[in-house]
Amino acid sequence: MSALKRIIQYIQGTIDFGLHLYPSSISKLVCYTDADWAGCPDTRRSTCGYCIYLSDNLISWSAKRQHTLSRSSEEAEYRGVANVVSESCWIKNLLLELHCPVTTTTL
Repeated sequence: MSALKRIIQYIQGTIDFGLHLYPSSISKLVCYTDADWAGCPDTRRSTCGYCIYLSDNLISWSAKRQHTLSRSSEEAEYRGVANVVSESCWIKNLLLELHCPVTTTTL
């Protein structure tokens, strides 16, 4: 019962939160990514994350612990870059199918 109360309190406190999307004539995809190296003190696994903007609108994001151990910070960063490149290619192809071609993509 207390868990249900906490959920209701959370919903009431965040009811005005949301993603705001703004119209834009510029269709550029901008991607940011970062990773730490062995940031988890228990498993020594790295965490990587990214966010992708279409013009000024945040459309995709992720942050997760990597499944395998990285031997260096470069390897952890490379895995993070691979994740954001994969997601940005998927988004670019989706927008192309929707007849909204992306003019530039920046990583």
